[in-house]
This record gives sequence, C-alpha cells and structure tokens, in this order.
Amino acid sequence: MSSKSTERLGRVIIRFAGDSGDGMQLTGDRFTAETASLGNDLSTLPNFPAEIRAPQGTLPGVSSFQVQFADHDVLTPGDAPDVLVAMNPAALRANLGDLPRGATLIVNADEFGKRNLAKVGYTANPLDDDSLESWQVHSVPLTSITVDALESFDLTRKDKERAKNMFALGLLSWMYNRPTDGTESFLKTKFAAMPEILGANLAALHAGHAYGETTESFAVSYAVSPAPMAAGTYRNITGNLALAYGFVAASQRTGLPLVLGSYPITPASDVLHTLSTLKRFGVTTIQAEDEIAGVGAALGASYGGALGLTTTSGPGLALKSETIGLAVSLELPLVIVDVQRGGPSTGLPTKTEQADLLQAMFGRNGESPVALVAPCSPTDCFDAAMEAVRIATTYRTPVILLSDGYLANGSEPWRIPTIDDLPDMKVELATEPNGVDDEGNPVFHPYLHDDKTLARPWAVPGTPGLEHRVGGIEKADVTGNISYDPDNHDHMVRLRQRKIDLVADSIPELEVDDPSGEARVLVLGWGSTYGPIKAATRLVRGTGAKVAQAHLRHLNPFPSNLGEVLRAYDRVIVPEMNLGQLALLLRAKYLVDVRSHTSVRGLPFMTSELADVISQEATS
Repeated sequence: MSSKSTERLGRVIIRFAGDSGDGMQLTGDRFTAETASLGNDLSTLPNFPAEIRAPQGTLPGVSSFQVQFADHDVLTPGDAPDVLVAMNPAALRANLGDLPRGATLIVNADEFGKRNLAKVGYTANPLDDDSLESWQVHSVPLTSITVDALESFDLTRKDKERAKNMFALGLLSWMYNRPTDGTESFLKTKFAAMPEILGANLAALHAGHAYGETTESFAVSYAVSPAPMAAGTYRNITGNLALAYGFVAASQRTGLPLVLGSYPITPASDVLHTLSTLKRFGVTTIQAEDEIAGVGAALGASYGGALGLTTTSGPGLALKSETIGLAVSLELPLVIVDVQRGGPSTGLPTKTEQADLLQAMFGRNGESPVALVAPCSPTDCFDAAMEAVRIATTYRTPVILLSDGYLANGSEPWRIPTIDDLPDMKVELATEPNGVDDEGNPVFHPYLHDDKTLARPWAVPGTPGLEHRVGGIEKADVTGNISYDPDNHDHMVRLRQRKIDLVADSIPELEVDDPSGEARVLVLGWGSTYGPIKAATRLVRGTGAKVAQAHLRHLNPFPSNLGEVLRAYDRVIVPEMNLGQLALLLRAKYLVDVRSHTSVRGLPFMTSELADVISQEATS
C-alpha cells in the first residue's frame, strides 16, 4: 500500500518531447485518450518535423506533443507546460525556454552523454551543474530502467530501448492518476501478431507505473476531476477524423454516394486514410497520381450524380484551381478541403498557418466565385463538413473548406450526435424533362435555374430524355448550348456571383459575445484562432475591461449582418496566422479600419500574447 499523498488540481499542461523515433506522438495520443476516458476536457498540440526521420539527437529532429486537461472547459493546448518530459538533450534544449520557472522537468538521464550533448551545443551536462536549479528536476534513467525491466524478453537491446516511451507513459499515468486499460487494449491490437513486442511494451508500461508508485523521487500524485459536460456519449477526436466522419454523415443524409479523389499531402492525408476504411458506408476513395487527377475524379463523380470530394493542402489547392474553375462553370457541387500549412511552396509541411484564404477566394482565372467555410475547432470540423456539403448540393457550387494543421492534428472530446441531431439534406436529382422545344416536345434544360437558390437541375448522365452537354466554354442560360454572346456571358457571370451571394440567406447572422453590451472593442477571428481568442478575451474581461468577441465560419459570402457588426465598434482587432488576409477583405468590402495582429510562426497563437494585444486596445 502506497503512503504517498494525492493533490487535486484544476488543470495541467504536459509536454512530451523527444527524438522523432522516440514515439512522443503515440505517447501523447495514448495519454490523451486515457484522459478523455476520465471525462476531463482537453486540447492537444502535436508538433513534429517534416522529415520522415530527421537526424537523430538534433534540434530539427525534436518531436513534441502537448496536452492541456482540466476540470472545466478547455479552449487551447496551453501556452506553457507545467510538466516537460525530455527524452534527450535536444528535446530539453528545444523546449526549456517554454517551461516556466518552478515547473516540473522529467529528463531521461541515460541520453545525456557527451556525444548527444555536443550535437545540440551543450558544453557541460545541465544535469550536473546548477543551470536547471529554477525547475523541479527529476533525472530518471528511463532507458536503462526499461531495458532492465525487459531482461526476460528475447529481444535485442535496441528493441527493448524502443519501449522507453511506454515506461514514460506509465510513469505519467501514475503521476496524474490516469488509467492504462485503454492503452493496454490498444497495444494488444497493434501488436497482436508480435507477442514478444506486445509483452515488452506492456511490461514497460507497468514498470513505469510501478516506478512512480515506489520511488522516493515522486512523493505526490495528482488528480484532476471530470469537467461538466452535456449528457451524451463522448470520444476524443482529431480534426481530420471529424472531417471524414462529417462527410460520411453528409453522404448518408443527402442520399448520395461519397467519392473522394485525392493525392496524399501533409497534413490532409489522414482524411483519405480514414475514408478508405469506410467502404461499408458507400464511400469510394481514389488515390490519384497527382492533385489534378484527384480533383478531376471528384468532379467527374459529381457529374455522375455522386458527392464529389477532394482533399489537399495549399500547394495542391493551387494545382486544382483550373478544375475548380471548371466546376464553377458547370455549376456542379464539389467540396474541396484545404488543410492549410506553412508556405510558400513546400514551406513548413507539418506546421499550421491560415495563409490560403486569398488563394481560396480568388485563386482561379476569370470571375469564378466559390463558397468558403472554416471550422473553428477539431470537433467543429464535423459540422463544417456537413455545412460545406449542404451549400454545395443546395446551390450546385464548389465549396472550399479551410481547415489547418492545428485543427487537423489537434484533438478534443466530441459528443457523438444522434441521427436525429443531423439535418435532413436529401438531394433530389432531375428525373423528368423541364421544358418544351419550339414544337412543343418535352426537353431537358440543364441550365434552367431555381428561382430561390439559382441551382440548376442535377441530372445523372444516361437518364432517358435528360441528355445534356457540359464543358468549360460559356453556356447559354437555360439551354446550356455553347454561347459566345456578350450579353449572355455578362448574365451568366453575374448569375454565378449572385448564386454565392444568395448563400447568405441560409446561414445564421454573426453572433457577438458582448456580456456587458458596453464594449467598444471587437475581436473578430476565423478558423482555428477561435480557442486562443476566446481564452484571451476571458483573461482580459477578468481584469474588468469590456471586450466583445465574434467568430466567422462563413468567409464567402459573409453573414448578412457583418457590416453592421463591424461599424458598431470603435476598434476591430483581427488576429490571423497570416499577414492580414481577412483584414484586407474586410477593409475592402466594409471600409472599416480593421487592425491586424498577425503571426506566421507555424504555431497557434498564445493566449497571453493575444490578451496583451486586446488589453492594450481595450484600455487605450
């Protein structure tokens, strides 16, 4: 029986950091899953290099995973960790600057040899001098203890060392009273065909837990109570997984088979991976030879009466632009997911950014408007996927969904909706002629537009009596015949723009969070800035300042009341992970002096940083 005490905390931020081969993403993911099972609210930030295997023990090769969990609602992964687990000197050097004084530092002492220290510029071992005296340091020989714990297993030393991440997970699970049942089940499934590897990982996990319980180094464990949440069934979910599930749900609610044409690209590939496993729901996935072929397959599927979907990131969106323009001309539903990353060109493939807004808005030849939707959190990706499909199928238009790397890889608890929670999105395809020719015979007019939505009829090729022609050359209104008539072209260009404008009639007005009703400063965001902005706004309000906050999901068209909202405040601050792209659009459309606060560091905003910016504006 352990005589150690347990201290109760309201919230904790933990960062696991190590070499790319140390399994930090898996460790963080399993700790997060167990935390979610206890009912804590949480938010995560995986951070890893683009290289498949960066040079071992170097700063570019450091991979980390941060999770904040609490007994109340959590909006961000946290600015700075309370606990840093550093598996080698590179992980320590890369992350120590983020660790507040007095925080806990758990270090794998076995990796602090001269060679590893020299790789990252340490001239002396920081574990042996007083350079870490400002932190609560636990120097633990994680590697050697793990190897000793696996002495009875018929594995090489290298294979035994690989299990040190499970030892670390077991230790942290003890420290914060996390269960290990889910991880044990996960390992049994993952290594079902490798019983010796399975046994070693389980033994390392249990050894780490026992070490925390028995060693004198760790005198206290910690408990975090569940967070209040609405009744329902919850699971932890990443943004990419939520997108995949959202598109499958939309397919079921529209009654259309889902066809994904995609080319793998970081950080969007997981949507393809997930949908490829869901064939039982009528999903077809095509891993094309390139980005252009992927969107071509998706648009072809839409022409054939399916729900066409393509996924990509910024470089791929550029390659898809011509086919997206064709979809605008054809007036067919098509959903394009852009999981944004740092650019330009290859840029920062595994880091987050919001720099594709203007490309999504204008990155095609001619006047080719599309609708834009942006989710605000990993769980909101599910609803945003369904909203993108609703707009695409209702208005017969391409829709670009702007996610980003932070949302794609980050996770949070998601209340699984019931079927009754989901909207009815049933799509009616054309089955009968809709006009007559000069001789009174029934004919099909493929460009006869609906009075309310300006959607054209959607007919499956081969339907008797509904034969029609499509192509990129301008079409005559109603008949769809090729037309070079100047007046017709002017009419069709304006019609396609008006169709997008009409989407505003079916989206909610922008809601403003202004508790006092007396705020003169509005903080407006879009996409994944929602969590940091909301958390920062809370901090500023806690000082007595009056600040309003609003967040845009629909970026084209904007909500119908956006101009009225902007003009109601003396100052409008727009934080963006770009150089001010939304601010540029708002200034141009509404002639409002929007003030940008921008960052392109490949990381989400820090709450404290935004709080300082907002506080200065609110008190000036």
